[in-house]
Amino acid sequence: MEVTKVPSYNEMVRQSIQDHWFMDSMTDYGVYTLQYKDVARIIEKMHILFEEAGIQKGDKIALCGRNLSRWGAAFFSILTYGAVAVPILHEFHPSQIHDIVNHSESKILFVGDKVWPTLNAEEMPGLEGIISLADYGLLVCRNEKLGYARENLNRLFGEKFPSRFLPELLAYHKDQPDEMAVLNYTSGTTSNSKGVMIPYRALWSNCDFAAHVLGKEIKPGDKVLSMLPMAHMYGMAFEFTFEFIQGLHINFLTKVASPTILMRALADVKPIILIVVPLIIEKIVRKAVLPRIQDPKVRMLMTIPVIGDRIKKRICDGLTEALGGNFYELIIGGAALNQEIEQLLHDIGFHYTVGYGATECAPIITYNDWKDQVVGSCGRSVIHQELTINSPDPINIPGEILTRGLNVMLGYFKNEEATKASLEADGWYHTGDLGVIDTQGNVYIKGRSKTMLLGANGQNVYPEEIENKLSNMTLVNECLVVQRSDKLIGLVYPDQEQVKKLQLSQEDVENIMEQNRKEINPNLPSYAQLFSIQVMDQEFEKTPKKSIKRFLYS
Repeated sequence: MEVTKVPSYNEMVRQSIQDHWFMDSMTDYGVYTLQYKDVARIIEKMHILFEEAGIQKGDKIALCGRNLSRWGAAFFSILTYGAVAVPILHEFHPSQIHDIVNHSESKILFVGDKVWPTLNAEEMPGLEGIISLADYGLLVCRNEKLGYARENLNRLFGEKFPSRFLPELLAYHKDQPDEMAVLNYTSGTTSNSKGVMIPYRALWSNCDFAAHVLGKEIKPGDKVLSMLPMAHMYGMAFEFTFEFIQGLHINFLTKVASPTILMRALADVKPIILIVVPLIIEKIVRKAVLPRIQDPKVRMLMTIPVIGDRIKKRICDGLTEALGGNFYELIIGGAALNQEIEQLLHDIGFHYTVGYGATECAPIITYNDWKDQVVGSCGRSVIHQELTINSPDPINIPGEILTRGLNVMLGYFKNEEATKASLEADGWYHTGDLGVIDTQGNVYIKGRSKTMLLGANGQNVYPEEIENKLSNMTLVNECLVVQRSDKLIGLVYPDQEQVKKLQLSQEDVENIMEQNRKEINPNLPSYAQLFSIQVMDQEFEKTPKKSIKRFLYS
């Protein structure tokens, strides 16, 4: 891989603020808006607070709260000061939040108003201050200088900028490529979370990748709707930081969106690109598209060349309009997309693509433009990154996906053992995911090496492939395949809406699941067939990006 000169990331942030000074930057949807100049003012005030409190370059500052404009402004304040941002998913259990704040050695915590009442400041003794994301007020202060600075912040700001606060006066920390910018704790699908040390080169590389593939499709002032948690690298990189650097207007859905609120926001904002996890698009397709094509007459008409094309276009246009009607493409990532849903999206000509990444790569690893999307694939290796499959026959035999390049992390914070296990001396990162690759370089993920099960005769069983089929069966809302005493068991949480609508008893549901098992098994290899299906009485516990926490059910 050729050596790439990595420019200053903070300089790109500064340049964007200067170039888009009077433009809208971030909006808490339905509440209020910050222009780029407002973000600049917040950044300077935060810098005064940090400096007065004695925060040093490289010190850790944590953020924990739902998506808000003030979260975004605080994040850039931390980086441009030269401190390390520690974003914490607000859905984490309070004890996890306490542990991460302590493990990261954070000096200050920015906290949201919904999270704060659940926390205990005494459990985080290393903090010098806790700042509210609602109004930047001090909730806890253990540093006199910090308290003084917060009380006198407007005066101190006036002294720093005695005449006028102008864009040309901005001066930010000059970052180095291998300097840690973000310490991001993984959401823990297969194990407990680890602190991933993300360097500036990885932030820049992901931003440059996005500019490379989407730069021609967007322009300053275009709008996006941010739905994914910014504390997760996927949402942070592609619904927030890239857009900010490009001068876009970011609209945050500040609350958990019901389908009604989401559809209203999409119609109002009309985002230029859409970033979603599979769960969102699968639910929309199942509710809005599948019922329209269940009729045997419609299915038959769809097979007739000219008429079928018209019907597909009408369905595609309807789905596109429901999602705002203005986007270049819908990018799906964060988990596997159901194959039947994807095939349908492909057949109707919908502008979608499926990407693949990992927190450890900040996050992008593979991607294709929607025009090049191959059904079942998650794209090809991206710019500034190379990829290989650790297999004697990568086209036919699944092997672990390895990647290296500018996107790859520095390692796991205070966890040398985990770092050595996943990061080779020559830079190759072991993703823990298994896949194959075709002759055009398209990658197809088969499952996680940690979730792969061993059949009775040594065969490799990929539970995700069984789950993909099972999730399309009658009444199945969510499912997971586990192994117990060499037998494969399907765990299913039924579609409660349908259960109530059809007035089904528990016994009825169990009988339907048994019928599902009998229908699915003939379509599976003998070693991958289900011994039984167990009905769950509540939803599976999930990570904030809506992946089921497998390790809880293994």
